[in-house]
Amino acid sequence: MSVKKVFMLALLTCQILTSCNLTPPEKYFDEAVLNCNSITGISGDGLMNELETPSVKLKEGSKSDVVPMTRKETIDLKILVVEDNLKKLSKLTETSETKEMIQTSMSLHEYVLAIYKNEYRELAKMYDEGAPQEQIQAKGQVIHDKYNTRFEELFNKLTMLGKAYAEKHNIPVRWGFGSSAAN
Repeated sequence: MSVKKVFMLALLTCQILTSCNLTPPEKYFDEAVLNCNSITGISGDGLMNELETPSVKLKEGSKSDVVPMTRKETIDLKILVVEDNLKKLSKLTETSETKEMIQTSMSLHEYVLAIYKNEYRELAKMYDEGAPQEQIQAKGQVIHDKYNTRFEELFNKLTMLGKAYAEKHNIPVRWGFGSSAAN
């Protein structure tokens, strides 16, 4: 076989391999659906509870002493998670089967990201500056009332798409608390 034929065969093989989508269904599911577990607290009391009793971090210069995180740090960490999820989603190759699921997940993440960057940063500042509890609760309720309906629409649509995708690809998933794995 001539060098030219070997080169053409190698080039053709590379084109075929790169044109095929080699991403496993589990990766699509994990990135588009499962990663949304990190943002579900926005629709209920989860995020408010997290802000009321913030996580701790290691005290600077210590290997064992911990101090509470500021609420700003809590929200900034959530922003980083959502931005990281969006980067992962943008790297997925959309197919006719995954397009709606990926786009819905991206819409949900973008929606939540804007709320975190604006309203929840304001709320975190209120906590960190010691605002009265009534003002904090009122602000939290305003955020919930303003954004929850659209959040639930996007989240429920993504869950529906995710369930169908998981079932089609035999991905075992536990939906909700206390449920058994579904295929």
